[in-house]
Formats: sequence, structure tokens, C-alpha cells
Amino acid sequence: MMKIRFDKPFWRVRPMQVGVGSFAFLAGLEAIIRGMTLSVYPLVLYHAFGSAVLVSKIYFIIGVLSLFIALWVPLISTYIPRRWVYSFGMLCYVIAGLLGIYGGKVLAFALMLNSIATAISFVCYNAYVLSNIKKADFSQLETKRLFYGGLGWTIGPVFGVWLLSHWVIGPFVIVILGACCMISAFWRMRLGNGPVFNRTKRPSPNPFIYIPRFFSQPRLVAGWFFAVMRSCGWWVFIVYAGIFAIQKGLGDHVGGMATSAANMGLFLSPLMLRWMQKHSVRHAVIVGFLGFSALSLLAVLFSQIPIMTVLCLTGGAYFLVLLDICGGLPFLMAVKPSERNEMSAVYSTFRDVSGILTPGVAWLVLQFLPLVGLFVVTAMGALIAAFIATKLHRQLGVEGANRLRSVRALG
Repeated sequence: MMKIRFDKPFWRVRPMQVGVGSFAFLAGLEAIIRGMTLSVYPLVLYHAFGSAVLVSKIYFIIGVLSLFIALWVPLISTYIPRRWVYSFGMLCYVIAGLLGIYGGKVLAFALMLNSIATAISFVCYNAYVLSNIKKADFSQLETKRLFYGGLGWTIGPVFGVWLLSHWVIGPFVIVILGACCMISAFWRMRLGNGPVFNRTKRPSPNPFIYIPRFFSQPRLVAGWFFAVMRSCGWWVFIVYAGIFAIQKGLGDHVGGMATSAANMGLFLSPLMLRWMQKHSVRHAVIVGFLGFSALSLLAVLFSQIPIMTVLCLTGGAYFLVLLDICGGLPFLMAVKPSERNEMSAVYSTFRDVSGILTPGVAWLVLQFLPLVGLFVVTAMGALIAAFIATKLHRQLGVEGANRLRSVRALG
């Protein structure tokens, strides 16, 4: 007869092993949450408020708010354990889903909470990664993270738009369920507050004090700028390509289909990583920004054929996937271990800065030009980023053995 031991309760769940795989899995769950509403929010807001300019204003205001929240997360984490701060971010996803179910102009507040959740999650996730993953494994984590997130980013946008037309609250129900799963997975990892916080008892400095230290390090600034421009490219593609399709009579579904098609590039991330390892991070960043800029300009040239414009923008997004793999490496490889927490918080503002910059510029451009004018401005920004990337070290990201062979060959 089987005996039941009560010293080890059967309901106790075995903790998840902490490593590259578990962090990639956590990111994959968040990809489902965010991917599901990626194309939904621009559509529902455009239909609720009836103006691309007004939608840009909403995104602009929310971007400013989430920027300040991202900067203050490290300081808040010295008074509230990081695991609870991260869990609160996941709870914001749940509340955003509930407001999305309510609908109407309340959707603006749903987007706000969704952005706050993303900001908190990004800061805490990066801090946990920097504390638990070896620097040599960063490239592997970035590739696996994108690969695990491929399903959410690829199927999510088109499925979210399809579901919206058949069951209007469907996308938000999935967001709520996904956030609950993410909280469960996070607590199974038992990450606690992270080694960085446990090693020091002093409070983190005011975020506006360590910003100057960040900008005094050119390599960190360059890595941050690449992330900002890459994120701006995604903002323009996800938000304004869908609005462009509606304005040109292509329907609501085209934007979601284009986003899903672009995110299929995530499944090519292992091949992109191999290509990058044969060359260098510098080379990959330059190619990524140049390719995106060229296809954005080509989209403008085909603006009289709307479907061609959407196809060109979708092709350009594949270069953004390449930048997702390599664009963050200049920062990760340059940050000092003693400043990981503070610099991670400043670096994470790239998402919020792009969330301010993109709708702000769109707001201005749309006062004088049609929507394709925004695509031209985005292409020019990518060209500037490509030029700055030429200043990176030629062998950044090249493995030590290959770097040594290259040096001997030059010698």
C-alpha cells in the first residue's frame, strides 16, 4: 500500500531551473501577451477616436508616463522586493485586459497599463538576466528568446485581429490568461530579488543622478541609440502600416497579417545568428539599418500601389529582426558589472523614448504630409544609425579565437 508523505506536500511544484532556456521561456510567454494585442490596440483606438493624429497623441502621452516609470523601477526595487515589482507589472497586464474587455474610450487606459507592464517587465527582466546569465551566453539568450517568442509574435497579431472581428473581447481574455501563466512561471523560477540587490544594502541612487554616468560612456550611448531607432522602426511598422492599410481601403486585417508575416523572421534568428558570428556585430548592425532604410524608401516610391507599400514595409521588418538579435549586444558587452542595475534601467528607456519619439514625430509630420512622409523620416533615422554603427569596433562580438586569427593575419 502506497504511503503518502506529509513532510513534502504533493502540491509543491518543482522549481524551474534558472538558465538561458527558462529566461527564453519567460520571454516567450510575454510575447504571446504582447503579440495578441500588437495590432489590436492601433485598430481599436483608431476606431474609438477616429483620427490617426489623436491616436498619436495618446501614444505620446503614454510613452512619457512609461518612461518615468521605467527610470524609477530600480529605486522602487530597493524598498519593494524586485519579485513583487515584477509581479505587479504582470498584474498590470491583467488589469489592462479587463479594461480592454470593457471597451470604448477606456481602451486608452488599457493601453497605458499595458505599456506600464511592459516597462516594468523589461527593466526587471534585464536586471535578472544580467545577474544570472554569463556574458558569453548573451547571444545565445537573445537568439533563443526571439525563437521562443516567434509563435506569439507571428501568430498573435493576425490571430488577435481575426479574433477581434469574431469575438471582440477574445484578445483581451487571452492577455489575462497569458499574464497569469507568466506570473506562475516566474514564481516557479524562484529568482528572488537577484544577486545584485542582495550584495548591497545601500539604496540605488536617484535615476536622474546616474543618467549623466550613462551618457559619459559612448559605447553605452551608441547601444541605446541603436535600440531606440530599432524600436522606432517597429513602432512605425506596427502602428502606422495598419492605419495606412485602413486609409487605403485594404481593410483591418492587412495590418495584422503584415505584422505576423514580419514576425515570421524570428524563426530565422538562428540562421541570422550564425551569419552574424561569421562577420561581426558591427557589420550586422550596419546591414540591418541600411536594409530597413532602403525598403522603407522603396515603400514610399510604391505608395500609389498600397499593397506594394505594405509588402516593402514587411520586408524591411525582417532587417529589424536582425537588429533585434544584434542591436542590444553593444550595450550588453560594454556595461560594467558594478553598474548593471542602474545602466539596465537607463538602457531600458529606449522602448519608452521610442514610444514618445515616434508618435511625437508622427503628430508633427501628419500636420503637413500624408502618412508616407513618416516612412521617409523613419528611413532617414535608420541611415543615421547605420553611420554611427560604422564607428563600432570592427571585431565587436567576434569570438576570441577568430579575433586572434584575424589579428595574426593582419600582422
